[in-house]
Amino acid sequence: LYDALYDMLEAEKVQGLMEKGAIEIAPLAYMRGRTLNDAFIILDEAQNSTTEQMKMFLTRLGFNSKMVITGDITQVDLPASRGSGLIEVQTVLRGVEGIEFVYFDEGDVVRHRLVSAIVRAYDAHGARARDNGNAADGA
Repeated sequence: LYDALYDMLEAEKVQGLMEKGAIEIAPLAYMRGRTLNDAFIILDEAQNSTTEQMKMFLTRLGFNSKMVITGDITQVDLPASRGSGLIEVQTVLRGVEGIEFVYFDEGDVVRHRLVSAIVRAYDAHGARARDNGNAADGA
């Protein structure tokens, strides 16, 4: 988030907005007990949130506020025993009025041109692994 802010605004402007409290960057753990009114809230790297953390975060939404949650479900760093809140929330909240899910693919990458090729290669590798697993299950 810091990188994006400094890409869009001059450092002095970012600092000034932070000092005024117009921009606040806070760890997820500091959200408990808060209600975020009149705010635009971003949860970044949400693939590493647990189910409990995701619910806690979503229920902080106050009046006249919007939330955006970002993450890559192919980059979950949680232990296998912990489910990703970002993965589960898609099932839990699908169909709830006022909530939308937007998905991106390698065509949406705004990094070095090789990143799109890397994403495609990993997607293809994952598809082959799933196909081989399904073939083994059916044998």
